[in-house]
Amino acid sequence: MENPIYIALSRQTALRRQMDVVANNIANMNTTGFKQQRVLFNEFLTRPGMHEQVSFVQDRAVVRDLRPGGLTSTGNQLDFALTGPGYFTVDTAAGQRYTRAGSFRLNDDRQIVDMGGLPVLADNGQPLTLPAGTTTVSVAGDGTLSTELGPVGRLNIVTFPNEQLMTELGGGLYVSDEEPQPAPPETKVAQGMLEGSNVSPIMEMTSMIEVARQYQQAQSMITSEHERMRTAIQRLARAV
Repeated sequence: MENPIYIALSRQTALRRQMDVVANNIANMNTTGFKQQRVLFNEFLTRPGMHEQVSFVQDRAVVRDLRPGGLTSTGNQLDFALTGPGYFTVDTAAGQRYTRAGSFRLNDDRQIVDMGGLPVLADNGQPLTLPAGTTTVSVAGDGTLSTELGPVGRLNIVTFPNEQLMTELGGGLYVSDEEPQPAPPETKVAQGMLEGSNVSPIMEMTSMIEVARQYQQAQSMITSEHERMRTAIQRLARAV
């Protein structure tokens, strides 16, 4: 008798999760290298009785849209963007982490670091350090960095067999249990550019409105079903 209410509640729970994801997309629409996310839903069947079957909705997972974001020219010689699949590698106290946010700078030790101060690693696993007194940095398409004194090292750009399995840590960083692999040859580094998020603000605002409407419809169904049950109980009570 209460199954319609339970079904509507399951829908509201999933919509609440979807609203959180949409709101996060909107909040990060100007975040460098951010990938918009979507909630993956599936049907969850139960059998409350021998001849009954009830279908609930379940938010199965959150998937990332791996399409690249647009490139913006900054003119900063330490801003790098990837024009294909892959991630820059940075060093943390917990091990190597990966990012597409290529807004880098120099620290006091002349190491190239990300905006969180994490050293950017070369393909030999060591931080990229610019020689003292150098002022000009150039990067080739394959990630090789050079100054006026010559090559410094090559950016460690990697990819993973299944990028959807990567865990987002915040701050544009990801971690994966899979073994990193060298980025494919078609992946190039663009200097003086930053990759924007691939979030479409108009699409996300439309999604937010639609989710809110569906939530309200589910709430109306719960209210109507509750009223129907109360009316039925009252009539049964008067009949007795």
